[in-house]
Amino acid sequence: MREILPVLSGWYGAGAPFGLATVVAVSRSAPRSPGAAMAVGPDDEVVGSVSGGCVEGAVFELAQEVLASGRARRETFGYSDADAFAVGLTCGGELTVLVRPVIPGRDPAFGLLAASVAAGEPVTLATVTDGPAALGAALAVRPDRAAGSLGTEGLDAAVTADARGELALGATGVRHYGPRGQRREDAVTVFLHSFAPPPRMLVFGAIDYAAAVARIGDFLGYRVTVCDARPVFARPSRFPEGVEVVVDWPHRYLRGTRTDERTVICVLTHDPKFDVPLLEEALRRPAAYIGAMGSRRTHEDRRRRLVEAGLGEPELTRLRSPVGLDLGARTPEEVAVSVAAEIVAVRWGGTGAPLSKTAGAIHGRPPEAESPIIPSKRGV
Repeated sequence: MREILPVLSGWYGAGAPFGLATVVAVSRSAPRSPGAAMAVGPDDEVVGSVSGGCVEGAVFELAQEVLASGRARRETFGYSDADAFAVGLTCGGELTVLVRPVIPGRDPAFGLLAASVAAGEPVTLATVTDGPAALGAALAVRPDRAAGSLGTEGLDAAVTADARGELALGATGVRHYGPRGQRREDAVTVFLHSFAPPPRMLVFGAIDYAAAVARIGDFLGYRVTVCDARPVFARPSRFPEGVEVVVDWPHRYLRGTRTDERTVICVLTHDPKFDVPLLEEALRRPAAYIGAMGSRRTHEDRRRRLVEAGLGEPELTRLRSPVGLDLGARTPEEVAVSVAAEIVAVRWGGTGAPLSKTAGAIHGRPPEAESPIIPSKRGV
């Protein structure tokens, strides 16, 4: 959704209605996660994807019907063993898509969503997907205000409270309520789609490897900062556009920088006078991933110094060193792929093994339709 929002905002600002399809539930080996979106706008222009190509044609026709009728629709797609040519998912999974009309001037929830994401502010879009409530009714919730309605004051109040509680985590998933927001009933299903600001990637050491890691980090959707104490290396011209470059001692910069459970920290300085005080700080604060470059000999020396600095085993086990997966990488770009692969594997619980050598669902274990709220990778 985040990637197609600029186009949708243009349609919305021009007063052009569009059909918005969102994956609201998946099971087994579905190709996309909840929150994946596709839209059909003016002149039948299509942006986004809900399945990577399997059911886009059917969703396109469904969006046209929704725009013509003005009423939301909910459809489930799965593999058909009886008819292999039927519209369905060839991967064997199942996904449920909600398609709703977005009418500028009559959909304040989308207006607040688009403005908040453009400004980098956290926001959750709550949408009714099932039950005795208006299918497709939407409510956008920010920490300071909300826009739209799910149909009743009680339901709006209950969903607003839950959305704000989950927003800090950038969570996406389903909740159940009674028609008037009763907590102990499950008649109404509401899909909460949270948009938190992009997670941060902090790269320390402005070397050639850092430029490659910064480039792939930007590609993966991180807000990347490169920090080095040496001005001759920490020059913006050496890094991709949009990457922040800071000249400061790494440990001092990190000490003054907020991190959270989504932050990625890559230590590429390869110098004990930078690495040790930096890792001493990093390993004592929240982060999703902390990796450090160096040989195994460097790693052992670094670990010894960290122990002498007072770090214990709980902190040291968080350190990914030597950084990256074993891909046989040599060039800075190949090393960056190795580092990115490890970050993705840590994020989703992957093994790093070749898929040809594994069994079971390729996409891991996606959230079921009745699953609790789950963390989102970047609010998409």
